[in-house]
Amino acid sequence: MTRMMILALIALFTMRTVHADDLPPNFVVIFTDDQGFADVGVFGAEQFGFQTPHLDRMATEGIKFTDFYSVSSVCTPSRAGLLTGCYPPRTGAIRVLFPGNDVGLSPDEVTIADMLKQRGYASAVIGKWHLGHHPHFLPTRQGFDYYWGIPYSNDMWIDPRAPLADDVLLHDGITREWIRDAQPGQRRRVNDVPLMIQEEVVEYPIDQTYLTRRSTEQAIAFMEDHQDQPFFLYVPHVMPHIPLFATEEFAGSSERGLYGDVIQELDWSVGQILEAIDRLGLDERTLVVFTTDNGPWNLSGGRGGHADPLRGYKFDVLEGGMRVPTLMRWPGKIPAGTIQSEVAATIDLMPTFAHLAGGELPEDRVIDGRNIWPLIRGEPGARSPHAAFYYYAANSDRLAAVREGHWKYHAPHGDRAEQLYNLAIDLGETNNLAEVYTEVAARLRQQMREFDADLKENARPIGRLPSSE
Repeated sequence: MTRMMILALIALFTMRTVHADDLPPNFVVIFTDDQGFADVGVFGAEQFGFQTPHLDRMATEGIKFTDFYSVSSVCTPSRAGLLTGCYPPRTGAIRVLFPGNDVGLSPDEVTIADMLKQRGYASAVIGKWHLGHHPHFLPTRQGFDYYWGIPYSNDMWIDPRAPLADDVLLHDGITREWIRDAQPGQRRRVNDVPLMIQEEVVEYPIDQTYLTRRSTEQAIAFMEDHQDQPFFLYVPHVMPHIPLFATEEFAGSSERGLYGDVIQELDWSVGQILEAIDRLGLDERTLVVFTTDNGPWNLSGGRGGHADPLRGYKFDVLEGGMRVPTLMRWPGKIPAGTIQSEVAATIDLMPTFAHLAGGELPEDRVIDGRNIWPLIRGEPGARSPHAAFYYYAANSDRLAAVREGHWKYHAPHGDRAEQLYNLAIDLGETNNLAEVYTEVAARLRQQMREFDADLKENARPIGRLPSSE
């Protein structure tokens, strides 16, 4: 090799290195479905008979949030909140969507992907979308470049109006005619759902046994294809929403039964993604976030998860319904082994990513989330940017509770009296202090009224299908 060729190679390598250093960070958000607060090793999972070594590694090498919240205790509104930085009633996305619905997250909303696209990011959704299954509402209309996954929860069914690819793969004797010969909303073959790529169904019904594995492979392939540019990878896993499925490799691997097997396979997936980030040399410019959409199902037979020591489950505004296990990792940026007990939430991801990427939040609408980078990087004395956190009831625009510091107040509803808890000493929300600290209860009650009134004055409508669709 001549001296000129060597110098040219050195110059090329230097240019690539400088270019990589100048790139804004990558963001990987792993979002599981109905995984309980205690269903991660560092949050207490081992007492239930399963282990999560890769998630525990994230805590060891990064930060564990003990007081991190989803903004809803059910699927659709929690996902809308994460992607838009808003409480669900702000965007009209307040109810769980089904295959017969003709509404979804409005394409006029600004998502994380929309915001990052202005900074040259590639973006993908790999997994469960659940913000509207018609093409008008799919990720490709919400700022994302690529979508692979199922359009709603895995206990649902196919909409007969679904756009089928020319080469759609149909199983179990299913035909195009069978799919079309139904009314929208008709529940046929419940728990059989379609696989979509971009805006078409490419396979039906998908074998859910391999969903976690296939999602992981797709996520890694996306990172490999976009390693030379900044990317936002959103991995909303289908599991552990019921029905539960695990591959042969993980079936029977835990002492907890199928639920534990599913969690251990999800943990494996996290490990595969972290390994790929390291292999691609992206560790030092990639922030990985792990969290979940809401609390666990309250189910018998070992099908549900655990929220201990919190009280409540999915569908609740009790802590167990909305406080979620959250870990973040970014070597060299996040101090290893940090534990953060300040209040933060999924709505904070959008403003935080905007800050880190040099992006701009929309100025024509209210964004409820705040930049929590000082909390993530362990800045001394950093406090939650939220004066209060608000809990909206599942499938409703009713403001049900508020947290301010260690106080949590539940507004009266129906025949249920108002409640006031001190979360610093009563995580299980068992000792009602409303009649003891009457002034605190009255102040928080009024604070809720004022916030809710302001939110609804500045709310935006849910998206609806154009007449042409």
